[in-house]
Amino acid sequence: MARSQIIIHVDMDAFYASVEIRDDPGLAGKPLIIGALPSERGVVATCSYEARKFGVHSAMNIKEAYRLCPNAVYMHPDFEKYRKVSAQIRNIWNDYAVVMETVALDEAYLDVTYSAGSFERAGEMAREIQSRIRSELGLTCSVGVAYSKTAAKTASEEKKPNGYFEIPDAEAFVELMSDRDVRALYTVGGKTAEKLNRIGIHTVRDIQERREEIEERFGKHGRLMTELAMGIDDRRVTAYKPEDAKSLSREITFQEDVSNYDLLRDALLLLALSVEERAGRHGLHGYGVTLKLTYADMKSITRSRIVTSAANAATIYTETLRLLDQVEKRPVRLVGAGIYNLSGDEGRQMTIDDYLGESSAEDERVINAGLQRLGEKYGLDFAGHLDDIYKGTVLYRTIEYMRKHYPEG
Repeated sequence: MARSQIIIHVDMDAFYASVEIRDDPGLAGKPLIIGALPSERGVVATCSYEARKFGVHSAMNIKEAYRLCPNAVYMHPDFEKYRKVSAQIRNIWNDYAVVMETVALDEAYLDVTYSAGSFERAGEMAREIQSRIRSELGLTCSVGVAYSKTAAKTASEEKKPNGYFEIPDAEAFVELMSDRDVRALYTVGGKTAEKLNRIGIHTVRDIQERREEIEERFGKHGRLMTELAMGIDDRRVTAYKPEDAKSLSREITFQEDVSNYDLLRDALLLLALSVEERAGRHGLHGYGVTLKLTYADMKSITRSRIVTSAANAATIYTETLRLLDQVEKRPVRLVGAGIYNLSGDEGRQMTIDDYLGESSAEDERVINAGLQRLGEKYGLDFAGHLDDIYKGTVLYRTIEYMRKHYPEG
């Protein structure tokens, strides 16, 4: 029998903003918004807790952020600085973890099952990590100690900022979560929550009590939901090294073969958005774009194109469309989009031009126009639900919905 896991989830508090405040104490106590400037087109990368009190949050349109908090300090992100600080943070994490799974520059799962040996020692380690990050780097983080990845992440969010919380077992997780809204559960995004609400399921307890119905209605996603609601999560912490990656992609296998290449073009927009999000999470940047198709006869082809920069959805989308125009038009069972020739934190450094460069307005226009077109075409509302699309099950269900409801004529 496998030994029970002991996992620490570490999440830096308002990371970019905290680094800037550390380096300029005059910013302390002020609402600080990092991202685009109010006069520019773009979004909020992150903001201080003082700004969050006004309703500002990550990924919010900068114009809306300015409307909510016009007196905030606005500044561009300094990605090179954040990467250097992130490397220092990882050095501390590495002193404790047997296996470390980095989720982003400021977040990671640490498997301390064997290095700690007991839940009590894991708690001591977590507090040591907090103490060292504070004393050595002048930053704060929130940590959760638990028996699973889902529980550890839930625990780290309980007492933010600079918080500590532990969930020792599934029973404790169930007790903590039962009376919370379904959105508090991992994998339940906005659209899924709306579907659950329509059938009278509003809390995690409702999911626990109606397991069979949910699994029947939602299939594999429903099974995952019910297992997580019961505190079941056997996923392991897996080391991910960006420098070892050669490519990164997203693909979908249709339930029925697709001959409509306009549908494939629509699907590529959502796949491109998913690739962009995944690459961003791991600090990866590509210099080539790939399109993959598997035809109905199971023959697969891959087409690629070298580009000067492949980090954003607009580039991935437009280049895969060009590649799609060049292939033989036969029924397709799988379509995928990706990037290759990757570099990570120690390779090509992201600059402010990547975040708000000359092409950013045009890139934003391409994506927004595409999403608006898909919304009108399929009767989908992406506003407020775009984060859900990045999740594999939601991405699959959305594209399958588009296949089944492609407009006639």
